[in-house]
Amino acid sequence: MLKRIIDQVVDAISTPTAADDGGDDREAALRMATAVLMLDVARADHLFDESEFDRILILVQEHFDIPAEEAAELVNAAHEKAEDAVSAHDFTQVLHEHLDENEKARIVALLWQIAYADGRLDKYEDAFVLKISDLLHVSRGRVMRLKYDAKGGA
Repeated sequence: MLKRIIDQVVDAISTPTAADDGGDDREAALRMATAVLMLDVARADHLFDESEFDRILILVQEHFDIPAEEAAELVNAAHEKAEDAVSAHDFTQVLHEHLDENEKARIVALLWQIAYADGRLDKYEDAFVLKISDLLHVSRGRVMRLKYDAKGGA
């Protein structure tokens, strides 16, 4: 099941189609990978509460500049994919291959905001965000600055 999901994400990004369709497919795959990682961070401490879900919806809507309904659809679809996923590696690989350094850092900033959404940082959330940032090749110094910024905004 996971293999099929990852293949779909990779196909959406790499399949040559018409210029607009290819861009839309690529953007959809990047959005999905980001949303799955956000959900994974929220669930890392085995407690997924309403504050985290609400924060994910708001951040998805703001980060991707999409309407609330579209954000909810994306998060619900990502939730299904996250349930079936065995590893975050494939999703981070998609992001690593298609985003620049600043875009990857923005993803890590989103993940820290999710980790702090319930008002505290759990050790599993912390470890998971650090793992994702390593897989995205974001420098540890930058990751720590983003963490500090997220803590201040929580």
